[in-house]
Amino acid sequence: MSTDSIAISLKNISKAYSLYQRPSHRVKEIFHPFRKKYGEQFNALNDLTIDIYKGETVGIVGRNGCGKSTLLQVVCGIMPPTSGAIIVNGMISAILELGAGFNPEFSGRDNIYLNCSILGISRKVVNERMDEILSFADIGDFIDQPVKTYSSGMSVRLAFSIAINVEPAILVVDEALAVGDAAFQRKCFSRIKSIQDKGATILFVSHSAGTIVELCDRAILLDGGDHIYTGSPKKVVSYYHKLLFAPSEKSYEVREEIIRDIRQVVEEEKIEADDIAKSKDIAKKDEVSDYFNKNLVPQSTNWYACNGAKIEKPHLLTLTGEKVNVLIRNKEYEYCYTVHFTENVSSVRFGMLIKTVSGLELGGYGNLVDDDTPQRFEAGSSTQILMRFKCILLPGTYFLNCGVRGEINGEDEYLHRGIDVAMFEVLHEDKISSTGVVDFSISSHLKVQADR
Repeated sequence: MSTDSIAISLKNISKAYSLYQRPSHRVKEIFHPFRKKYGEQFNALNDLTIDIYKGETVGIVGRNGCGKSTLLQVVCGIMPPTSGAIIVNGMISAILELGAGFNPEFSGRDNIYLNCSILGISRKVVNERMDEILSFADIGDFIDQPVKTYSSGMSVRLAFSIAINVEPAILVVDEALAVGDAAFQRKCFSRIKSIQDKGATILFVSHSAGTIVELCDRAILLDGGDHIYTGSPKKVVSYYHKLLFAPSEKSYEVREEIIRDIRQVVEEEKIEADDIAKSKDIAKKDEVSDYFNKNLVPQSTNWYACNGAKIEKPHLLTLTGEKVNVLIRNKEYEYCYTVHFTENVSSVRFGMLIKTVSGLELGGYGNLVDDDTPQRFEAGSSTQILMRFKCILLPGTYFLNCGVRGEINGEDEYLHRGIDVAMFEVLHEDKISSTGVVDFSISSHLKVQADR
């Protein structure tokens, strides 16, 4: 891809800080005649090389302290990298933290003019867009009050409204989508979709896996300042969750396992295209019935580290016990897996989740524990889980997660968990009036009204 198509180019970017035990040590280091070092170097970013293309929406995920916010600040020019080069093609509009860039003594309206002037937008243009900015922020008469009187939610509403109404070539957002009520978040997502449609580049940090999968074309996984992986949002999120939920004593081991897995993957973005095509060919038969297709095998499976239990053999069954993975709409099935316990565990719960190919979570189940009769399993025991559900999904391909939680030594935690451990297809039909993903069995009729 040509350089003309690149919005942000990071070449060998590193960012290091010196950490001091006492403030006075910083001064001593500056004036020491032999340049004695009193601080310890902390590397927030380590030799990152990433290209983000024009029109892309890219999410950044990683555990706390991995360098996400530092990377955004480097991209926006708020802080220079310690080493490396960065090229940005286009005007950046950024929301890096609540109220960042606001003068607390100025009113909200004055801050709109201030922020837009920094972005090079004339007062005349701001006046033309003022009504739209105020309407989106929806903070009423507070717009003429000092920003220091605003709540955090009001500050981010205003910041977000300014950022998305200046028609940026590049929009950078640091976790601001998690702030505000559901109605405001939905309005933000809708506007982001509009910005995407206009061809803007969007770079944002989020801890919400669903948001990353739903909005992004690609995602970046950072860990300890290192660039671990860039690829499809679904794959990146699966790696991120594997890191996030790994027991602390196994964190390094899990990280190395992920890196080895990435090195072995030749085509990370290929999502079972050949298998799905084969299954559709098999499905072309006169008599419609569910069946098992050996080609429907997920290539994005990720198992978290075992922590007192191990899940095996997740699969789907008909109610008569036949193994299937090509299903018929509106028929009942059972999701089955076996759990082997390696520790004594109490208050055990089992769960499942159904997702689309893009990773959108459609629905799941987690059984509750009865306080009077908690589920307890001894080390060495096993159990089989059967979860019955009705297939109300429209034709397409879907993926299944599984998980088991429980208490070990008084601590409630995941014992084992699997992502994309099984996949299934819902058979296509010649005539179907429902649209979307879920069949709500909607019916319609006309009610003729007499002329008045």
